[in-house]
Amino acid sequence: MKLSGTAFEEGDNIPSKYTCDGENINPPLAISSVPKGAKSLTLIMNDPDSPSGTWLHWSIWNIAPDTQKIDEHSVPSGATEGKTSFGNIGYGGPCPGSGEHRYFFKIYALDTTFDLPITTDEEKLLRVMGGHILEQTELMGKYERVAKTC
Repeated sequence: MKLSGTAFEEGDNIPSKYTCDGENINPPLAISSVPKGAKSLTLIMNDPDSPSGTWLHWSIWNIAPDTQKIDEHSVPSGATEGKTSFGNIGYGGPCPGSGEHRYFFKIYALDTTFDLPITTDEEKLLRVMGGHILEQTELMGKYERVAKTC
């Protein structure tokens, strides 16, 4: 299975358009080589470099396994977005307090779907997914806020 970005490549900087300094919309993603037998996909985007612990920026579950892309500023039809560490439902872009942070977009092919409330956090989502993961992969991008001068 492969996850790639069309706005940035593995290890590159995430364009500010997709951060709190820009439009704060999700970047476009491409999904390929989903394993046969997958019943759904789950996407988790987090920042392990947050000083308060891993920060959840986005989670989506019950993505149809034949989904080949997630367009910019969109959610695949029929999928469910969860609550982020910002306390909101949906995408919350990179917004580090200081320094460069890494942002991991992780996609999981699962052998089931889930009926979960939108308030489900990353820890519970990962716990529920346990034993159902057929394959997983990730895409990592970086972001550092640039201090603005007057």
